[in-house]
Amino acid sequence: MQIHQVKSSKKAKKKIVGRGGKRGTYSGRGVKGQKARAGRKLEPPIRGIIKKYHKLRGYNFNSKDKGIAIVNLKDINDNFKENEVVSPETLLEKKMIRRASGKKPEVKILGKGEINKSLKIKDCLLSEAAKNKIEKAKGSML
Repeated sequence: MQIHQVKSSKKAKKKIVGRGGKRGTYSGRGVKGQKARAGRKLEPPIRGIIKKYHKLRGYNFNSKDKGIAIVNLKDINDNFKENEVVSPETLLEKKMIRRASGKKPEVKILGKGEINKSLKIKDCLLSEAAKNKIEKAKGSML
């Protein structure tokens, strides 16, 4: 055995970079970029996926749409006979309104068109114009 064949029992020191000193300004990190910065935190792979998701509204979001079905006097005049009751149930039967997520919707009657029949309005919201026209035609609100 010769001297050049002898191996040291000491482990080689791991190279520490980024502390200044003999390695110059960039300390073995290269120039610019995320990996050259102090205290760098690499972006996790899932981050890109998360950023693509829509930012959904929170649990306490109240939509302006309250699910009120709108019916005009003109349509009621065409579909109902004298002294009939106009209610959400009868409007559903005559297919003038639809169910809102399985429930009968709240109904608002607007004053577009004319009415010449005496009708009974039940469980419906009314606009001022509709109310006046119904009262003029000798209708009633139950």
